[in-house]
Amino acid sequence: TKEMKKIFVIMLCILPMMAFAQEFGVFNRAEIFQAMPETQEAIKKLEQLAKNYEDDLLALREEYQKKGSEFVAQRDSMPELIRTRRMAEIQNLEERIQNYYQETQASLQKTEQELIVPINEKLMKAVEAVGDEQGLVYIFDISTPSALMYYSKAKCKDVTNAIRSKLGLK
Repeated sequence: TKEMKKIFVIMLCILPMMAFAQEFGVFNRAEIFQAMPETQEAIKKLEQLAKNYEDDLLALREEYQKKGSEFVAQRDSMPELIRTRRMAEIQNLEERIQNYYQETQASLQKTEQELIVPINEKLMKAVEAVGDEQGLVYIFDISTPSALMYYSKAKCKDVTNAIRSKLGLK
């Protein structure tokens, strides 16, 4: 039983050291994500969609400006009924512009998510594969400094290039 206590104490001392013998990896997620061709394609699609929405919004704003200018120029000579109706038309157009803007922002966010999710999944599969191949316990993303307070460059393996290779990136 004294022997058992000694063995138990020794085990308590050795186990934490065994845990530290495990390897950790780091990678720069942002660098890899930006280098992926899928990311560049997604950015182009989003930019094109945003431009289309902006063109539509510009046309609505031009119509709003035109109707507003016409109204201001003619309001004193308009009968009350027509003036009230035109004011309502201008307010309606203003609301349409605001609604359209909100809808386009929501659509852009939804499209971005739809495009980004598969890219993230592909990247995570590559990270997992490299981790398994190299026998790493953890792989930390060093592109977000606030996510990782400190890591020892000497004690962690940088697997950024291995992940890039797994994804077929140069």
